[in-house]
Amino acid sequence: MTQTLDTHAASRTSAPPPVPKGRLRKDRKSVIATAFLLAFLCYFLVPFFWLVVSATKTNGDLFDSFGFWFSDRFNLLDNVRELFAYSDGVFWHWLANSAWYAIAGALGAALLATTAGYGFAKFAFFGRSGMFTLILGTIAVPTTALAVPTYLMFSKAGLTDTPWAVILPSLVNPIGIYLMRAYVADSVPDEVLEAGRIDGASEARIFFRIALPMTVPGFTTVFLFSLVSTWNNYFLPLVMISDPRWYPVTVGLAQMNATANAGGGAQALFSVVVTGALISIIPLVVAFLLLQRFWQSGLSAGAVK
Repeated sequence: MTQTLDTHAASRTSAPPPVPKGRLRKDRKSVIATAFLLAFLCYFLVPFFWLVVSATKTNGDLFDSFGFWFSDRFNLLDNVRELFAYSDGVFWHWLANSAWYAIAGALGAALLATTAGYGFAKFAFFGRSGMFTLILGTIAVPTTALAVPTYLMFSKAGLTDTPWAVILPSLVNPIGIYLMRAYVADSVPDEVLEAGRIDGASEARIFFRIALPMTVPGFTTVFLFSLVSTWNNYFLPLVMISDPRWYPVTVGLAQMNATANAGGGAQALFSVVVTGALISIIPLVVAFLLLQRFWQSGLSAGAVK
């Protein structure tokens, strides 16, 4: 009898406690969120995987073999050699043009967005709310609707078929201004700015020597967004530039693809175009890997002491 009671007591003691309903609800939401993120991951990685696989194929295997797996012949190095030898190495010029447009445009856009965001966040002036609302309203305007007016304006100024026709429009980044206003408001304490004014520093020196270093994570974020946007921009250079010397890599690859679609012996260019598309994304991946450490927050921690 005593042994039976001990057995029942031990079984009651070892039984797991019931799981709270709130925890079950939380676990269910976590599973749904994880599945949602995995679906998005597949959505972005599947085209990239196809691009990597297709860049290793010959032109014949590109159309005859299964698209999502490698063929028997690994032709990536031959495709790369043919790509950089195409039309006397014009792909190098396209890459250099894209790098020039993207870096100059992204640096200018990030600096202007940081300056404007700092002004909206830290200064009170007449019409501030209306101007900021107007800037936010421009986000809803599609860039394609502005292409023709921008072209006519730049044509009058004699800037078409020049790098400035791509760089200058890339400097305007309304989303960057919105992000930097919110970031500056939280990361740059008013006490630090007042301390600089008490020490006799000018507003320009306060901004460049005190405020700007505190906004490095936000500045880097806007820079990377602008870099990707300018590097991948196709429609604006297509409208603004007709001289092949100033083509970015997006327009250049589109011209190669058009040549391949024209038929004849140029059809062998399809695998080269795919390889060029793969190589064109490598600089963006490198930029993200090199600049991700600047995204760390809290650079202004301990400034007010």
